[in-house]
Amino acid sequence: MKQAQSRQGTTVLVTGVNGFLGGHVALQLLQQGYRVRGSLRNAAAPPAILSRFQTVVEKLEIVEADLNRDGGWMQAVSGCDFVIHTASPFPGRAVRDETGLIRTACEGALRVLRAAHAAEVRRVVLTSSIAATNHGSGSAPFSEKDWTDTSSKRATPYYKSKTLAERAAWAFAKQHGLSLAVINPGLILGPLLSSACGTSVGLIRHLMNGRFTRLPRYGCAIADVRDVADAHIRAMIQPEAAGHRFIVGGRVFWMKDLARVLGQFFPDYALQLPSSELPNIVVRLLALFDADARTIVHELGRDLSINTAKASAILQWQGRSEEETIRDCGQSLIDNGLVRLHAGRRRLGRGVQR
Repeated sequence: MKQAQSRQGTTVLVTGVNGFLGGHVALQLLQQGYRVRGSLRNAAAPPAILSRFQTVVEKLEIVEADLNRDGGWMQAVSGCDFVIHTASPFPGRAVRDETGLIRTACEGALRVLRAAHAAEVRRVVLTSSIAATNHGSGSAPFSEKDWTDTSSKRATPYYKSKTLAERAAWAFAKQHGLSLAVINPGLILGPLLSSACGTSVGLIRHLMNGRFTRLPRYGCAIADVRDVADAHIRAMIQPEAAGHRFIVGGRVFWMKDLARVLGQFFPDYALQLPSSELPNIVVRLLALFDADARTIVHELGRDLSINTAKASAILQWQGRSEEETIRDCGQSLIDNGLVRLHAGRRRLGRGVQR
């Protein structure tokens, strides 16, 4: 009973509450009895956001704060006990403005942390990524000791943005004595809370819609959005979590295997799902003139599996099966009208995507 009363009097700022992960974090917090203040870049039209939370909406407050601007963050954090910072740019296509992407990720994180420190919040939980662990000198399975080398050819603009933003956050926390925990999830999939489809789930949408004909031999560890949200909340309240980063996710799925599992769960879409791989040499040739191919060319065939023992030991975290995640993600896309069956057979293409 004391715990329930404590939660009812506890306010958590969730940045990027309109995002895929931010929405699930907010929903779980609200369901557990916390009060949630969610930040948006533009709070002019919140009804679409509020509809996500249905019966728990009375405990949700929406505020406006932009990662690229100082204004609004002190007001957003004022009176909050915790901050969960999920907001960060996640580009769906090849990045044209690398400097701008990195600046938004790094300076945005520091704006949030400065406001949190000034407001004397109890802890900040930052969303990073295995993009900040899996692309350096380490080897699989990657752990929290590993860091992506931002000076290497393997480091895409997105990998750099996540790595540099996390390093900046740790430096700030150490300098100012701020209680910080970081979650490094794999590729986040799972059920949508609305018809808005972000970058990670967009991959499944493209697969089911028949956009790809053949796939590169590229794999990534899958993380369920519900489990990643749960890890954030555990890191928020678990005293031992302070000062630690936690990798969360499951098995690595090659793109081909991801399509195969989707075909098993959704046989009506099987003809639209690619079943063969592009030879690595073809992807390397495409990378000479295709910016999207260049983002994965250095990871072809590479083992990017992860070690989640630390999250299990300290947070008592456990993820659900990857197959359940893939199934629920695909079903959610169907339910929201975001994938459709095409008439007749799909046409063969020559590249990574049509």
